[in-house]
Amino acid sequence: MDVTTPGNIGFASSGELEIELYDSTNRGPVRGAQVSIYRASDGEKIASYVSDGAGQIPDIRVETPPLEYSLESQAMGMPYGQYNIVVEAAGYETLELINAEVLPQELSLQPVPLIPTGSMTGKTEEIVVPGNTLYVPQTPKIPETEVKPVTETGEIVLSRVVIPEYIIVHDGTPSDAKAKNYYVTYPDYIKNVASSEIYATWPDAAIRANVLAIMSFTLNRVYTEWYRGKGYDFTITSSTAYDQKWSYGRTIFESISQVVDEMYTNYLARPNVKQPILTQYCDGKNVRCPKWLSQWGSKDLADQGLRTIEILRYYYGSNIYISTAEEISGIPTSWAGELSVGSEGKKVSQLQEHLNVIAGDYPAIPRVAVDGIYGPLTAEAVRIFQSIFGLPATGVVDYRTWYKISQIYVGVTGIAEL
Repeated sequence: MDVTTPGNIGFASSGELEIELYDSTNRGPVRGAQVSIYRASDGEKIASYVSDGAGQIPDIRVETPPLEYSLESQAMGMPYGQYNIVVEAAGYETLELINAEVLPQELSLQPVPLIPTGSMTGKTEEIVVPGNTLYVPQTPKIPETEVKPVTETGEIVLSRVVIPEYIIVHDGTPSDAKAKNYYVTYPDYIKNVASSEIYATWPDAAIRANVLAIMSFTLNRVYTEWYRGKGYDFTITSSTAYDQKWSYGRTIFESISQVVDEMYTNYLARPNVKQPILTQYCDGKNVRCPKWLSQWGSKDLADQGLRTIEILRYYYGSNIYISTAEEISGIPTSWAGELSVGSEGKKVSQLQEHLNVIAGDYPAIPRVAVDGIYGPLTAEAVRIFQSIFGLPATGVVDYRTWYKISQIYVGVTGIAEL
């Protein structure tokens, strides 16, 4: 429910901000929270809301810099608007999230993890979203070989490429023993890195090329057990000198989220090489990397009309190709094709069971009979699920919807494929 929405929304450039409040211990939605939004530049309060039954604040339109700032590598201004969010909820620590990012003509998704009262000292928690690496330069990547020989420290131990359920992110350099480890679902990790390192305003082909490079790099670390082979207890770090930029609590952009949902079983491979390629890259402006993908360069190639695979081959060579992982860890059952009104069978029953479990945490989703028949009531439950989780509300279970239902089901039950 909208409590107050002061201010003028007739901006020359604007984007949309959607806020999701969840319990940091169990991912359940936090309802009835008081949410205040302030412009970061001058501290002016622009809106107040109360979170709904799904723990969400509906999309609000806010001011942003001009679109050109995120499309030109030489642009001098900050390409995104920044907003501060203060959340107060019964039973939770007060939270201040600083510098949520909103790009022009894009929907920004801001996850807000709330800590139950008693697990901290009673002080206000603060999360600061760091600037995008294209705007705030980072430490350049230390070069590595793109294929890891088994004789190197951290040798290959997996027999096949598997999409992991979780990535354990070490929030610092490998040697920083004080840095915290975070357990992040694989799709959420990829969305976070991509939203940290490129702009969602770029052409679709450039976004897909960069997402594939990020996924392939990550899966190489998973496949080779790179850090575990060196005695560490994590999958990857948040240091750009060693890996990729990841930030706790950062803003995710919907267009990037959609691409990841569509492609997260993919990675980049070469003929006769079993492991995903360690696809290193740089921004192409502050750092030059002739043998790696240039992020700004990929955007320019997409502007010229090159397709995703053409962009990747321009940088990584003509024998690079897109492959698909054999298995997705943590997904109880794999997608067997589109489900809609009139579908019947075991997959429909599984869908209905999963939706009913999810409805325990998201009561806006109606419970349905587990009869294996995809009727109008099941379609309505699917539509409401899709609207809550930012998917096109079609009532049809496509690839994105099936895996999002599976992901949320695993999250609320802890049940995964062993």
